Amino acid sequence: MPHVTGLDERMTAAVDEVGRAEILVGIPSFRNAATIGHVARTAAEGLRRAFPGVRAVVVNADGGSDDGTPDRVRQALDGVPRVVGAYVGLPGKGSAFRAIFEAATKLGVRACAVVDSDLRSITPEWIERLIAPVLRGEADYVTPLYARHKHDGTITNTIAYPLTRALYGSRVRQPIGGEFGFSGDLARSFLDGGALGNEAIWDSDVARFGIDIFMTTTALARGARVGQAYLGAKVHDPKDPGADLAPMFIQVVGTAFRLAAKNVERWRGIDGSREVPVFGETGSVEPEEVRADSALLVRKLRGAAVEQAAVWEEALSPRSAAAVRRALEEDVPHALAGEAWPLVVYDLLVASARRPDRTDAYVRALVPLYFGRVAAFIDDARSLSTAGSERLVEEQAAAFEDRKPYLRERWATLGS
Repeated sequence: MPHVTGLDERMTAAVDEVGRAEILVGIPSFRNAATIGHVARTAAEGLRRAFPGVRAVVVNADGGSDDGTPDRVRQALDGVPRVVGAYVGLPGKGSAFRAIFEAATKLGVRACAVVDSDLRSITPEWIERLIAPVLRGEADYVTPLYARHKHDGTITNTIAYPLTRALYGSRVRQPIGGEFGFSGDLARSFLDGGALGNEAIWDSDVARFGIDIFMTTTALARGARVGQAYLGAKVHDPKDPGADLAPMFIQVVGTAFRLAAKNVERWRGIDGSREVPVFGETGSVEPEEVRADSALLVRKLRGAAVEQAAVWEEALSPRSAAAVRRALEEDVPHALAGEAWPLVVYDLLVASARRPDRTDAYVRALVPLYFGRVAAFIDDARSLSTAGSERLVEEQAAAFEDRKPYLRERWATLGS
């Protein structure tokens, strides 16, 4: 394995001081002083309750916070084995995870969990549900399963979940959820990720918000046993999809596209999808409301038409291009719903595989279409409950599966 420098000197010394551990909980952070103390205390309590007598450590990999975030962790974990410090590498969540993977490898842990630092709803039971299936040998990789408001998780609902499900044949509902459990062996696999396109993994968008989809896809592509931990409602700092999520979308979807090209032999022959086991009792939970400005989403779709017209014309099939033209004329862009949406995504995925040097351009061209798709979803789900809107998400995911032959047909033209 190549030498990895994800840990600064202070973190390296702290890892050496801990020596060995069986379990690790990692918390990436950047300016989370208001919430991270609660997260760290809850993680430590979860370890104490669920795994008494097992040597465990909490690792906080910070991105250079100037608000006292690491100090809050040290205070919250007084007397608890901990590693607190700054990661080395590109600024981003993925670089923080790289430091956590490296700490896990050095410590020789059997199981790990990672949790976001802005959580307000985390409970001690989350730690058990993410880690225990790995220790029991029931799973190698555990994704979260949340009850989320119908306007939350729009990148997941519109593309990360349906595309992952259709490509790799597993119904992993929250592939970019933020909280994960995984084995020490998988941590080493993530660390030694190789290249993605023309870039080393840790010089790519995996070092930023691409990390979650990279982990989930890597686990699926390697044939890891995957499960889901039911964690109830996730209460964190939600974002309006039109106001905040474009950079995250580009990093997540760009990574997913590059991974699809890398793993084509893994997904090409897969048809349909299978259920993924759930750990923990599920229940009826109504999550906090997330507000979304659908009018802003429509304005952003229309505002991008001139800028992205040339890319749409280059990359989209005539059928997809016609759907986009109709969407631009509609008050609510329902032309991007149904089977039209997977065809648009597949067209741009194939264009990315044909011209990997232009992947970022194709993903940027997808952003305004994503805005339009979300606006249509908001309209369709206007009178629906969380459970009712979930049926719409499942219908969309099924459409991605049904249109996978179209993806294969278009992919087959890449050599021509």
